[in-house]
Amino acid sequence: MWVQRLIELTDWEPLRLSVDWESIEEELQAPLPADYKLLFETFGGGVFSESVYFFGPSGPPAFDFLAQWRASLSAGGDDDAYPVYSPGEKGVIVWAAAEWADEYAWLVDARNSGAYSVLVRGDVGEWRTYDMSTAEFLYRVLADEDFKPFGIAQCDLDPTFEPGRPVHGS
Repeated sequence: MWVQRLIELTDWEPLRLSVDWESIEEELQAPLPADYKLLFETFGGGVFSESVYFFGPSGPPAFDFLAQWRASLSAGGDDDAYPVYSPGEKGVIVWAAAEWADEYAWLVDARNSGAYSVLVRGDVGEWRTYDMSTAEFLYRVLADEDFKPFGIAQCDLDPTFEPGRPVHGS
């Protein structure tokens, strides 16, 4: 339902990408949210409303959440509140970011697979938890004027999607 709302909001023609989710989830040692997988198969990685960068498991490095996750994991970039997710453990995997330094993530617990809270860290570094699906959260950010402090609908940005393109030199 929420993925369909995003398709309608952005007037997007679904890509129907084929993704080897099994090997990705094997590396993570945890399943990814079903609606996220559908979102990525529909849109691919890219930018919503010129402001929200949606990451996928492949593509240009700037839009590849697996590459970013691997780099964070090897750098040991743990936060005081939530560590970077380690396979088979509990921690954060970032799946999107906003132009103004917000990070959108899941709190993944391999021992409690299937339960994914959306975590958002604003520019001051404090995490907020949202008990909703990835697609619902993204829709509310883009379309709900009352979704504060992370909504952008009040900014009068066109609800668009632009596929991710390689950054020069990557």
